[in-house]
Parts: sequence; structure tokens; C-alpha cells
Amino acid sequence: MPDGPAAPQDSDEEPAHTSSDQDVTPLSPEEESASQGSSILDSVWRFTRELVVLVVVSVLIAAVIKALLFQVFYIPSGSMEQTLLVGDRVAVDKMSYRFRDVERGEIIVFRGPDSWVPGVPEPSGPGAAVGNWLRGLVGLPTDDRDFIKRVVGLGGDTVACCDAEGRVTVNGQPLDEDYVYENSDIENRDFGPVVVPEGRLFVLGDHRALSADSRYHLTDGDNGTVPEDNVIGRAFAVIWPVDHWSRLRVPATFTSVPDPEASPQTEPSQTEESPVPAVVE
Repeated sequence: MPDGPAAPQDSDEEPAHTSSDQDVTPLSPEEESASQGSSILDSVWRFTRELVVLVVVSVLIAAVIKALLFQVFYIPSGSMEQTLLVGDRVAVDKMSYRFRDVERGEIIVFRGPDSWVPGVPEPSGPGAAVGNWLRGLVGLPTDDRDFIKRVVGLGGDTVACCDAEGRVTVNGQPLDEDYVYENSDIENRDFGPVVVPEGRLFVLGDHRALSADSRYHLTDGDNGTVPEDNVIGRAFAVIWPVDHWSRLRVPATFTSVPDPEASPQTEPSQTEESPVPAVVE
């Protein structure tokens, strides 16, 4: 019979350990610093990448809007006072004229014909083009070839000044231009009659005594008119400064102008005999 309790037997097996029993080796200060630096760099890279994508997308959207829909223009001179003041920014609709014709009384932005900007070259080189594009994107002055005036005569219209009251007439109908500021002196006001060629526009500034408009270019050829193809768009609102916000509407006086075929046509005088009013830029 057994003399006593059995003695424990030796075993080569190691005791089992759980994961909680295992030791975790802490990171050295150098390793911890490197890990934190890598995390910061990753965050900065993600932020930079997202910012670049956002900027590129925003610029592309703005470029499409500027090219096809709307553009902001800066008013650099007083030729359209008091309708537009120096420093105003106007919103220009570039889409409407793709679907309809220009109408009398509208304010348009257009590229000046070469005779309007003698000695002013087109911007050349990629740097000048990009600079102009970026300035135009935010409504800053671009170059000296863009003009803003009011359309008074369309192709086929006869425009003249003056009637007995010193008013401009279109197809024999006098215009009551209450928007005109500081008209030219009566002795310098006469011009025409001018028959506007088809596909061209006769334009005037609202600040008549200061505007170098179609009257000033009567002897340049085409009776001082502007090609419709040069029109960039219609200015429809002043958007800056805030206290000058306004819609740019067509004055009611233009609704009474008859079509050219419904009015008696007067043979235009020779352009060299048409007195040019004393107008400065």
C-alpha cells in the first residue's frame, strides 16, 4: 500500500502565459519623437493636398464662369458718370447676346477698335495674358482696350444731334436723356446725321462732356461705330461698392424709337464735314 501522498512529478513544459502577462517594451524618446513628427508631416501633407485641390477646382470654376457667364469689370474713368463712378465694379452678362441681339439703351463692355486705341498693343506673352486674366477674374483693371458705353444706335439706325432742344435723335425720334451728366456745350454738340452700318453700334457715354465715344471717332471710318463682334457683354448691375449697388436698366426713352425702316432716312453727311465735339478721355 502507498506510504504517503504521491510526490509531484517533474515536467519540461513551461507554464502558459496570457497576453496580459507579457511585457511591452516602451519606445525610446527618439522613436517616440520620430513617430510624432511623422504624424504631423502626414497631417500637413493631407491638408496641403486638399488645399491645392480646392484652389484648382475654384480657379477652374471661376474660369468657366468668367469665360461663358459673367465677368466683373472695374470702371477706371468718369465717362459714364453719374450712372457709373470711378472705382465701381460692374457685373457683365456674357451669355445674353449669344441668344439675342443688342438693344438700344443697354450699357455694354466692348473691345475698342484699333482706331480707338492707337498705340495700345494687345497684351503679348504668357505672363501678360495670365496677369490680365487674373486681374479680370477679381474685377481689377486689365488693359486699355476695354470700353464701357451706352448703345444709342443699331445697324440701320440714323443718329444725329441736335433737334431744336439740343437733343440726340434716333430715326428722327428725340431722346429725353435724363441720365446724361454734364452734356457738351451746345455749340460742340452737333454731329451727323450718321447711318449706322449693319452689324455695328453707335455708342455714347453718359458723361457727354468727358466721353470719347462714337462722336469722337466719326472720321476714323465706319462713322465711329463699333463692331457687334467686339461686344464682350452687357453690364447689368453695379456690385461694388456696397452703397452704390444698383440695377442698370434701359431708360424708357428708348422704347419710343421707331425701327429704321419705319422712319424717313436722311443721307449721312460726309464724315469730314461732321464737326467732332471737344471730348477728352
